[in-house]
Amino acid sequence: MSIKVRTLGDKDFFSWLGLFEGYSEFYKSALTDEKALQVWSWIIDKNHVLAGAVAVNDEGDLIGFAHYREVPNTLSATRGLYLDDLFVVPESRSTGVGRALIEFAKQYATQHHLSTMAWITATDNEEAQRLYDDVATRTDWVTYEIEL
Repeated sequence: MSIKVRTLGDKDFFSWLGLFEGYSEFYKSALTDEKALQVWSWIIDKNHVLAGAVAVNDEGDLIGFAHYREVPNTLSATRGLYLDDLFVVPESRSTGVGRALIEFAKQYATQHHLSTMAWITATDNEEAQRLYDDVATRTDWVTYEIEL
């Protein structure tokens, strides 16, 4: 199976939506039409910080996505790339799709002269962590969150 990764386009909405539903289900997050449309509008708005890419298989099916955005790195006075979301359909996991999406985001960061690329994942997402441990350095940072 060959994998092509490309930026998301206007015509990808319905295929992307199916992936985003799978992503939301994986993280046990209720997805409403309003949430999906809001995220989609961010991705396709060239003036918004959120961007996206999809992995496409030989049949032309979307089998994964990455959402990412540029962020400031204040301590180094540089800019980095934050990988907000990475999802691969279950039947395509462990086939190189996640790695290809990460590589695409890394190339984006390089082309835009960004200094770092970072992301988080759930502590129990061990399958993804095997890939992440292979392509990146696990940090000592602890994440906190306040819901408002």
